[in-house]
Amino acid sequence: MSEKSPTLEIASHTGHGFGTMPVFLAAISTILGAIMFLRFGWAVGHQGIWGALLIVVVGHLITIPTALAVSEIATNRKVEGGGEYYIISRSFGTNIGAAIGVSLYLSQAISVAFYMIAFAQSFTPLYPWIRETLGIEPDPRMFSLPFSLALAVLVFKKGASMGVLLLYTVVTILFISLVAFFTGGSWDFGNLSNVAEPIKGNHSWTFVFAVCFPAFTGMTAGVGLSGDLANPRRSIPLGTMIATLIGAVIYTLTVLKLGINGSPEQLAGDELYMVQIAAWGWIIPFGLAAATLSSAIGSLLIAPRTMQALAGDQIFPWKRLNGIFSAGVGPAHEPLNGTILTMVIAIGFIAIGDVNMVASIVSQFFLVTYGAICLISVLEHFAANPSYRPSFRSRWWISLTGAVGCIVMLIITEFMATLFAMVFMVGIYVSMRRTHHGEQGIAVLFKGAVQQAVRRLQIWMQKNRSPIRGADWRPSFIAVSSATFKRLAAFDLLRWLAHRQGFGTYFHFIPGLLTRENNRKARAELDKIIKLTGESRAGVFADTIVSPSFTTSVAQIIQVPGVAGMDNNGLILEFSRDERLDTQALDNLTNGVKLALECDFNLCVLRSSDYRCGYHKSIHIWLTQHQLGNANLMILLAYIIMGHPEWANGEIMVFAAMPEQQHASRVLFLRDLIHKGRLPISPQNVQVLPYTNWRSYEELVEKTSGEADLVMMGFTREQFCRFGTDVFTRFSSLRDTIFVCSEDQEISLVDEADAALMAETAAQETAEEKAKQDAIDCQMTAPTPSAGPAAQPDVKSPAAPVPDAPAADRAPMETGPVPVVVDPPNDDKQSP
Repeated sequence: MSEKSPTLEIASHTGHGFGTMPVFLAAISTILGAIMFLRFGWAVGHQGIWGALLIVVVGHLITIPTALAVSEIATNRKVEGGGEYYIISRSFGTNIGAAIGVSLYLSQAISVAFYMIAFAQSFTPLYPWIRETLGIEPDPRMFSLPFSLALAVLVFKKGASMGVLLLYTVVTILFISLVAFFTGGSWDFGNLSNVAEPIKGNHSWTFVFAVCFPAFTGMTAGVGLSGDLANPRRSIPLGTMIATLIGAVIYTLTVLKLGINGSPEQLAGDELYMVQIAAWGWIIPFGLAAATLSSAIGSLLIAPRTMQALAGDQIFPWKRLNGIFSAGVGPAHEPLNGTILTMVIAIGFIAIGDVNMVASIVSQFFLVTYGAICLISVLEHFAANPSYRPSFRSRWWISLTGAVGCIVMLIITEFMATLFAMVFMVGIYVSMRRTHHGEQGIAVLFKGAVQQAVRRLQIWMQKNRSPIRGADWRPSFIAVSSATFKRLAAFDLLRWLAHRQGFGTYFHFIPGLLTRENNRKARAELDKIIKLTGESRAGVFADTIVSPSFTTSVAQIIQVPGVAGMDNNGLILEFSRDERLDTQALDNLTNGVKLALECDFNLCVLRSSDYRCGYHKSIHIWLTQHQLGNANLMILLAYIIMGHPEWANGEIMVFAAMPEQQHASRVLFLRDLIHKGRLPISPQNVQVLPYTNWRSYEELVEKTSGEADLVMMGFTREQFCRFGTDVFTRFSSLRDTIFVCSEDQEISLVDEADAALMAETAAQETAEEKAKQDAIDCQMTAPTPSAGPAAQPDVKSPAAPVPDAPAADRAPMETGPVPVVVDPPNDDKQSP
């Protein structure tokens, strides 16, 4: 949030020190304005009595929550110059506040034009005299333009004190006019049946609502005087609420009175039909003049002060322009330049002269402003910020009703006008973001409420948690690295996995004890990492960890809760291909893997290279009959990585190194697995390749995948226990390589029904293969008929077949992981 500007500070200390009455008068005189005199009878004629009453009800479903929200916010913070804008900008931040504040200012400036156009209608009784005496056709602008200029000069010369004094006079005239209206005519409610139906060819309800809604918008007029009030926290809620409630009662009685005393045709055809009803009809035009004049004064007092506050927050990209409109004149800091700008805008709209069109434009801007104020109240309730301590409290559901009402009415009244208003505000917001880089913008809007929502959701998920297994499993991985600013390999892998389907938490490891110096270092480096996540658009939660050793850091982070209330289920460790002979790096890797395996974490050990996955075109997955437990995890991770935009044009290749007699069955099985798992892997990209021993397997992998951008291979707990980090340093010619160990035996690519069917098929195929192998074994061991002694097979002969894997290794390949207890075929003279 931006700091208070010097301009606002000056305004707050040099105002007039008004009490509650000016707030009430500004609000009630604006509420009981032109619309009540000129358009409520028209509304009854076009919508019938019930449609008109519905307009009053819906309008107050928006304005009463807004009045309550304004009162609540005003009693929590000191509302300074700018009124509603000050509330919005200090709650949403200057960027969003400026976007809404400019719209608010325009609505206030255009309101001056609207009220002066309506003011000219009060001279309608003089039109016949003008035609006869002057011989010209009267035009409302003959009155609205000169009176507007005179009003501007008067308001500027005398300032807010004159405006408040004038409010007393016009409210008195307005009160007398209402007394004359309500005491005239009839109060026979039986006549309401005559106006139950609207006239033929009537306007739509939404259009009539848009025209009439400015009548309900005056309740926040007093908020604009906040900088000139002695005690805004008391005066704003009291004056605003009293004016709103009195206005609601008067509007309801006005609609009923009009409906009782006129037909739909009379009400729709005569703008000032109230003259025909009032006890003293001649006073109604004076009441209209007083109401519109008072509303115009209120808007003319408020709009320049809103512009003054906007300029004080440096919303314009030119400093000189900000200085011009933030400057004030005299001890009360009167906004002269803002008054001139307001009148220029008002005169432009007065020249249009169409009350209905100007009213509908004003409605859109007011709906946006009121919706924003109600939304602030809702978010403050849910944020539960300790600093939010208003002495007057509304209810969150009341504010939510107002916010939703504003959004709905924006959409259904004038969609194109709403679209224009939205585009206009977005343009201002984008401009502010470019010039106000320090502002957090929309983050300020939702931060507290989102934190509370996440907290409640995580508690609920913890209480109702159940293991996510089978086809519903998704990765929630942690990555830890001390080389964040040297190599991005671990960070890149995590952000690929966490782009959409997965979750990721990245820890930057800082060795040492948790001292003040290291804590400051951790915060500084965290800022760099957060900037990195923003620039790369990574959906990763980042943090730093200070720990005596890499081993202790791993021990700490595998115990932290996962993001979004989900338990972490995997760990990413990374080392460089150039560190294959680095004892310290390999020791850290050994200890990290051991801790992860002890906690049954899935493991991805990334051996990175300077190639950095090249052009992200190809991922090669290697499977063997002894590492089938890793198959589901490896294929699923590859699929998730391919979902990242950087891998959008890539493809997955699956290679299964199997004994020759298993080729046909394994090809069919893998292709069926991928098809039923709905994985975007072409059948042509699934290959089963033969091998005879470890050396041939290693040569096969390096020859086939030497040019791949990323290679994924499996390893088992037993392999790591036997060979240690040699498991990760083999296949030295490969580029970026991930070694995967799946300790979660509940990962599946297909649904349970398909898994059961595929397991049964695989078992049958394995039984058939075993029967064939047994037959071959019997033939080899059967004695050959000869004259001499029985021939014995030469077990030392080079032509002897490669020994079969133990029975456990020939278990059927199920859709889920298969526990592995035997290492891959191995030449005893070779490394693993």
